[in-house]
Amino acid sequence: MNETSIGNVRYRFIAERRDAHWIAHAERIDTHDRFGIECSGTTEAEAIDRLSRWVEWQSEHTAALEALQRAEHAYHRTIAGSAFASPSEGPSALELQKESLEAVEAARVRLDEVRARKPE
Repeated sequence: MNETSIGNVRYRFIAERRDAHWIAHAERIDTHDRFGIECSGTTEAEAIDRLSRWVEWQSEHTAALEALQRAEHAYHRTIAGSAFASPSEGPSALELQKESLEAVEAARVRLDEVRARKPE
């Protein structure tokens, strides 16, 4: 059994031998609920290492997805706010929309990069 913090969550990694392989799974320490997938390995350490890499990736994936969702919400607020904007000093409604859309695209690219690194 192994405990670690990933992001703001503490996990317990538990491995058990099944026939010739080791199978590891994670439990959230705060809720005692199982989390994620099972990972196998020829040794206990290998199974836990695979699981650890997957849980770390999952945390990064969740953060990247949440960042994309925040950027999309901000973009929608910008579009809605542009309908009622009056010309004034500062960036135009079109400039704000362009900046907001660029933020959405950057967040999407980041999410794609994280997804491309998904552990096997």
